[in-house]
Amino acid sequence: MTIDSIIALAPVIPVIVIDDIALARPLAEALVRGGLPALEVTLRTPAAIEAIGIMADVPGAVVGAGTVLNPRDVDSAAAAGARFLVSPGLTDPLARAAAASGLPFLPGTANASDIMRGMDLGLSHFKFFPAAASGGVPVLKALLAPLGGVTICPTGGITGETAAQWLAIPQVGCVGGSWMIRGGIADDEQVRAATALAR
Repeated sequence: MTIDSIIALAPVIPVIVIDDIALARPLAEALVRGGLPALEVTLRTPAAIEAIGIMADVPGAVVGAGTVLNPRDVDSAAAAGARFLVSPGLTDPLARAAAASGLPFLPGTANASDIMRGMDLGLSHFKFFPAAASGGVPVLKALLAPLGGVTICPTGGITGETAAQWLAIPQVGCVGGSWMIRGGIADDEQVRAATALAR
């Protein structure tokens, strides 16, 4: 898959922090059932790498690694079965490692220089992060005005109530968020809630 095809799977990519490995499969199943197949598992916890492998086995799930910070993270994510990579920022070593891995890559950017550096590296798809704290919809619109030909996935502070405002921007392909995973998944009721929120 390409990063373009992954972004096109659904208007939202759930951003997932897994602490309890037992929750990985039911959470992935709940989100896929709710219509959100592209899942970003952040590398913020010791359970994350194992969770990627478990979630990747869920039918219909396209699981990526988020919070990818360096080439070691790229290698770990690829070995675990990640299908794409997401980072909070963009460095040359990370961009080279991502390219060498062959995995679709969505680097974080917060200003025009970040996006231009990525374009110089041959990238055309970026995460705008942290979206709300970086000025929100007005700032992203202003950034994109002179930067045609890029596709953006805003992430950070986006809610179910504000997602549509971001998605209305023509260059926004999807948004990232965690509002459909309130408090994690610990029982059947929470699984049903996650499915409903995803829908």
